[in-house]
Amino acid sequence: MTNAQSVSDHWGKGDVYARILEAMKRAGIDPASATIEDLAPVDHFHARGFAATVDLADVLPIQEGDRLVDIGCGIGGPARYLAKRFGCHVDGLDITGPFVEAAERLSTLVGLEDMVTFRHGDGQKLPYKNEAFDGGYAQHVTMNVPDRDGFFAEAVRVLKPGAFFALTEHGLGEVGEPHHPVPWSQDGTGAHLMRPSDTVAALERAGFSDIQVTDTGAKYLQGYRAAIERSEKGEAPVFGVHILLGELAPQIVRNAARNIEENRTHPVQIVCFKSK
Repeated sequence: MTNAQSVSDHWGKGDVYARILEAMKRAGIDPASATIEDLAPVDHFHARGFAATVDLADVLPIQEGDRLVDIGCGIGGPARYLAKRFGCHVDGLDITGPFVEAAERLSTLVGLEDMVTFRHGDGQKLPYKNEAFDGGYAQHVTMNVPDRDGFFAEAVRVLKPGAFFALTEHGLGEVGEPHHPVPWSQDGTGAHLMRPSDTVAALERAGFSDIQVTDTGAKYLQGYRAAIERSEKGEAPVFGVHILLGELAPQIVRNAARNIEENRTHPVQIVCFKSK
């Protein structure tokens, strides 16, 4: 099995859109009048969810009318949020077919199908023309990317000179391998974590500069602990990312917190720019 297949199989089990729709109904959300705010608890499928997307958006120089690329778009929550907030167009790409299908259908559900476009594909081989985008980002994608140099080289290729590129990831900590399962892998299969310093070096090799690294571990740990506390009190929401994480969700969240506490993972947010 290729890495692409293992990653896709890890995430895309069953009818993702149907699972989300059913959970919406159980939570009392009417799909006929759903908004991106209603979808936010589940469709920002990365650490800290919607809050992390907002934090990232707050520091990006996005202008109305820009065209952005979301590499590893998941089910499209960040793309829809950025498109609506900034009045830009976002092209999303994901390796997991059921995620792409769900992203398209959810966008139609909230009336944003003209502002976002989704395709099935590999972030290491982007199906876009050279210098097509004003900016790009990848939220919690690179942990599953074996060829980090190739991934960043493709990002550089499709960005205009001076365009921004942002990523969030769980970097590798200094202690040892993470405890599994974690959100990106049940047993280590398909996982390719790098220390943040090595990620910065790879970005520089690809042609990015003005690289700004923000340690996000404390915020992520706070979010994980809050989720654990809600679960222990029986207050976990009906509509949340556990819909996509599956039955291992409680253990995954506990391990994600433990890995940060033990310095097995080092979460970061990175913003940089393609050289002009």
